[in-house]
Amino acid sequence: MKDFFTIKQATQKLEHYCAYQDRCHEEVIQKLRSMKMDQDEIDQIIVQLIADNFLNEERFACSYARGKHRIKHWGKIRIVNELKFRKISATLIKIALKEIDDSDYFEMFDALADKHWETITEGNTLKKRKKFCDYFLRKGWETELIYQKVKELEKI
Repeated sequence: MKDFFTIKQATQKLEHYCAYQDRCHEEVIQKLRSMKMDQDEIDQIIVQLIADNFLNEERFACSYARGKHRIKHWGKIRIVNELKFRKISATLIKIALKEIDDSDYFEMFDALADKHWETITEGNTLKKRKKFCDYFLRKGWETELIYQKVKELEKI
């Protein structure tokens, strides 16, 4: 990788970077810093990327929430925490969570929970419950939802 980029070269490189996959501002800033751009150049390039619609934080937040829920089966808590980590505003996080349909959300949780419960081979009920709960807490599902489901599954 070259040590020095002109603003035009850096902008083109970042246009490809953003066109390949939606990016948040933070990822783009990190990329520009790794290209050894100074703060004025970074600001100028970011403004250009936003103006040309290569960089759109709302679009990023929405596609991130949809993708992580649909593909990685994350719950809303994990999605919110990951978006906060990427310095996405609370307003955009609310908009992004609306991308996840509530009925799909609960259907997916039920299907995942039933499937995961069957895969845990632990004989001790308490250990099995702990493994189940830990798994879904890591995935960012709501505590009440998890405990309600575990009680339901233990009765079967």
